[in-house]
Amino acid sequence: MIMNSTSHPTIERSKESDEPPFQNNQSYLQQRFVGDIALPECEEPLLKESKRRFVLFPIQYKEIWHLYKKAQASFWTAEEIDLSHDLVDWLARLNANERYFISRVLAFFAASDGIVNENLVERFSSEVQIAEARSFYGFQIMMENIHSETYSLLIDTYIRDPQERQYLFDAIETIPCIKRKADWALRWITNGEATFAERLVAFAVVEGIFFSGSFAAIFWIKKRGLMPGLTFSNELISRDEGLHTDFACLLFSYLRRRPHPNTILAIVKEAVSIEQDFLTDALPVALIGMNANLMCQYIEFVADRLLVLLGNQKHYHSPNPFEFMDLISMQGKTNFFEKRVSEYSRARYGGADELDRTPTSSRIFTTLEEF
Repeated sequence: MIMNSTSHPTIERSKESDEPPFQNNQSYLQQRFVGDIALPECEEPLLKESKRRFVLFPIQYKEIWHLYKKAQASFWTAEEIDLSHDLVDWLARLNANERYFISRVLAFFAASDGIVNENLVERFSSEVQIAEARSFYGFQIMMENIHSETYSLLIDTYIRDPQERQYLFDAIETIPCIKRKADWALRWITNGEATFAERLVAFAVVEGIFFSGSFAAIFWIKKRGLMPGLTFSNELISRDEGLHTDFACLLFSYLRRRPHPNTILAIVKEAVSIEQDFLTDALPVALIGMNANLMCQYIEFVADRLLVLLGNQKHYHSPNPFEFMDLISMQGKTNFFEKRVSEYSRARYGGADELDRTPTSSRIFTTLEEF
């Protein structure tokens, strides 16, 4: 898989032959796929058109339904974020560099959730045919809207100058380092050559890698006891995005024909490079007192965890340099190729075994009083 800053991702073909990569080209298939390499995408069980997609019960994909119920049990709204104390910190306790950094991170997040939703609405939710996954995507779309609303409220609260505020809201056009990340994600939505599985990997990367460094930077600010509204929203949103990444990896594990590990690695490596550049050069974490080299290492650590979730081997072998992130951003990650059960969610939801119970009060679940 080859991708540069100005073109769509393309598949590298053998120089020895001009033969197009038809489905019966065994050599091409072996280079691009693993699993049932000859399976046409339209015959993939998750993607094969079926009228069963209109009806939820009986549940056929219990692990997928389980993640949907956990997402549902973790619902929250932007109105729950108290920003009344943040403005004092913003004006009196943060310096100009810290305000600059946070405003750019929020600008990226405000646009990125809309890009994720664009992919869900335009591609994934119409391509995937199983009702359980469609339920998850429907709920994810709503939560991404809440994330976007929250980031927009944060910008609206902190940035008093109308021109600067609009500049941040238009970040995917006005701020080059944010535009680069947005363009990478948008190309995967419009790319007509990539398979569903490759695009699934790409958006697991968007939510699992492109968000990771910025989440860590805001948790770093929390360590200093600053910006309680911002840092609480960061806890909620990073938890949601962790589940969305878990879901993508779970869905990926059900695919009978998957991209070759080399293709997966190429997608991940490119995203790692973009994210490292974003937080060490274009928008350096040194602005808030973080170590840039350790941030690069952290992004590699996160990438390795994602690679394993996607069935690959670790590539970077970088340990987690941020102890404060150990039980936050990586909490609940599961290798679905070994164990198709997510440990995600702090809700009082009993899990997949509840699906076998009779429809009584035993099936009712509640969220915890606090996150």
